[in-house]
Amino acid sequence: MFPYIARHPTISALVLLLGLVVGCAQNPVTGQRELSLISTQQELNIGAQQYQPSQQVQGGQFSVDPELTAYVQGVGNRLAAVSDRQLPYEFVVLNNSVPNAWALPGGKIAVNRGLLVELNNEAELAAVLGHEIVHAAARHGAQAMERGMLLQGAMVVGAIAVQDSPYADYAVGGAMLGAQLLTQRYGRDAERESDAYGIRYMARAGYDPAAAITLQETFVRLSEGRDSHWLDGLFASHPPSEERVRNNRALVADLRAEGITGGELGTERYQAATAFLRETKPAYDAFDEAEQLIAQDKLEEASRKLDTAISLVPNEARFLGLQADILVYERRYEAAVQQYDRAIAEDSHYFDYYLGRGVAYSRLGQRQRATEDLQASVNLLPTAMAMNELGTLSLQANDR
Repeated sequence: MFPYIARHPTISALVLLLGLVVGCAQNPVTGQRELSLISTQQELNIGAQQYQPSQQVQGGQFSVDPELTAYVQGVGNRLAAVSDRQLPYEFVVLNNSVPNAWALPGGKIAVNRGLLVELNNEAELAAVLGHEIVHAAARHGAQAMERGMLLQGAMVVGAIAVQDSPYADYAVGGAMLGAQLLTQRYGRDAERESDAYGIRYMARAGYDPAAAITLQETFVRLSEGRDSHWLDGLFASHPPSEERVRNNRALVADLRAEGITGGELGTERYQAATAFLRETKPAYDAFDEAEQLIAQDKLEEASRKLDTAISLVPNEARFLGLQADILVYERRYEAAVQQYDRAIAEDSHYFDYYLGRGVAYSRLGQRQRATEDLQASVNLLPTAMAMNELGTLSLQANDR
């Protein structure tokens, strides 16, 4: 009946695989029956395997203030405990000025420091995290992947098939999977579900659900006339609107009608937990300006901005690493190595410092050290630059 398929074993296997994985399951949040192509174990695998590279590409963890991360984790765990689906939830704060938050399948959630400085209280943070918990619990990320499987079955099924391979990050589809999940724009139904159930989770956890209204009101206000940081961040995947404000008001009114009243805002706790973040914002503003100046090839001005940032937060590895990058651009490789050393001493878990130091060592002719650093960077986040440098070093070694 399908002779072309019969003559091509790869396509036959793909069709068979799609037929095997197609099923129907009950959504753990909404209770509705829905098509299910991705199993729970596959969700967990995808989230676990994409969590680290997704953090790396977004700036790495905000390690200067570990107490802040512990605080966010506490709020997240409080909400996760009352969610409709128990997953191995994790919560991290990323060192990124773009106001954003995201969730991967399997409950792997991140919030940027750039969003935290815009919130007013713990209940608003709970609204953000509750919303992301629902995205994970209700399988919104998995559903987006399932739509992709139906549209582009070969590529995406192939990506899932290599989840257990040590080369998963290099596979077509697999390497792009995390980026696709982070940048996808959820549909209106998914956003409504996340708002609705996220508000219920807030109330169950003892927070004032009205904070979800003030949060959306703030987002609507900030989305008007803000720079591309806002448009590229949270608002790209979670677009605010007056409709969402109205919906949240109605949802909170329904809770009140059910007799669910009160709840805490946690303003003092939040202000105390984010005090360092707000005090050091000028340093991170200077860092962001330095990045923009480097993109314009204004290295001297960028270096001055970084001097200002480092004077305010001397132990911020991102500042030290970017200063080292400038030294590489200026071909001052020995000085760059010393500055990367300082960055790694402060934060040994970010790929870019090893990548930069590996390049500097390579230019200094120190091939062994270059190879070790470049491989360390690949272990954290595979990049074309690191792989190209490693390939060049390998060719040089074979020519000796």
